[in-house]
Amino acid sequence: MSDKLKVGILGGTGMVGQRFISILENHPWFEVVTIAASPRSAGKTYEEAVGDRWKMDTPMPEAVKNLVVYNVNEVEKVASTVDFVFSAVDMTKDEIKAIEEAYAKTETPVVSNNSAHRWTPDVPMIIPEINDDHTDVIEFQKKRLGTEKGFIAVKPNCSIQSYTPCLAAWMEYEPYEVIASTYQAISGAGKTFKDWPEMVGNIIPYIGGEEEKSEKEPLRIFGHIENGVIVPAESPKISCQCIRVPVLNGHTATVFVKFRKKPTKEELIAKLESFSGVPQELNLPSAPKQFIKYMEEDNRPQVSLDVDYEGGMGVTIGRLREDTIYDYKFVGLSHNTLRGAAGGAVLCAELLKAKGFINKK
Repeated sequence: MSDKLKVGILGGTGMVGQRFISILENHPWFEVVTIAASPRSAGKTYEEAVGDRWKMDTPMPEAVKNLVVYNVNEVEKVASTVDFVFSAVDMTKDEIKAIEEAYAKTETPVVSNNSAHRWTPDVPMIIPEINDDHTDVIEFQKKRLGTEKGFIAVKPNCSIQSYTPCLAAWMEYEPYEVIASTYQAISGAGKTFKDWPEMVGNIIPYIGGEEEKSEKEPLRIFGHIENGVIVPAESPKISCQCIRVPVLNGHTATVFVKFRKKPTKEELIAKLESFSGVPQELNLPSAPKQFIKYMEEDNRPQVSLDVDYEGGMGVTIGRLREDTIYDYKFVGLSHNTLRGAAGGAVLCAELLKAKGFINKK
């Protein structure tokens, strides 16, 4: 019998679900034993349920091909087979909230890639290098749910990963006003060029709900726990535009920042290069050795060259320079389905295991 924790993937047939399965193929701590999806996939093998819709660059892992897919709505049945679950279900926000709480109430921790619970006051939304202390709110959540082990934790939106770590690294200089534009890959919409041909050679200047998330979620990351809930920070104020561009993987951001305490360029770069957190201290399996890398070349970071930095779990920054209106401006790049989605959730689960929140049932 394996010593690894038994993992279930809710919504395992979609793109993010596939990414979870791909990432976890040889994970040292976690083993995928259960895949759950919509009733139309239930009862089929995973290979049959996915069919020709496998979207990863690497082949489907042999270990999951013959797993019989469960109906995600049969909560007790699925929960009985696993120690915890990753959630990537494709449902309405209210349906996601309800089903994730239902799993948590079976004493099954839920680590979610979905946005539904990001603003539930006692659910931590975690970038592990930045706000690992927000896991402290889980005890208050358990009291509300009436659970001993079951809870929900979420990762934030993919688009904030390419600039929020910089702001965290620079907090001592008190950034107070930020303008960001994100140029977002089509895989963020669960698409490839094969099934979204109208994106080839095209730009769409709108991604539903994305700008509000990009402006508000960093403030929740920078917030604090008070009376059993997470209270968002009030600063920096962020204004954002989000644009879909013809790139498969990788969200790029152009960012302008004002500081109350103006640093030098050299100080800012030093803070980026040295920035790390609990994942690095604990050497968690998915943690990048160096979270943020500064690139000196004028034409970097580039998606084609840099999106897979640290296995897609690191962030690359370049073109930091003084601005004529703001204090500084820079360009950031992060992998949207690795650091920004499934990989970020796996790192979050590793943090929760290391802190004792996820254990064998």
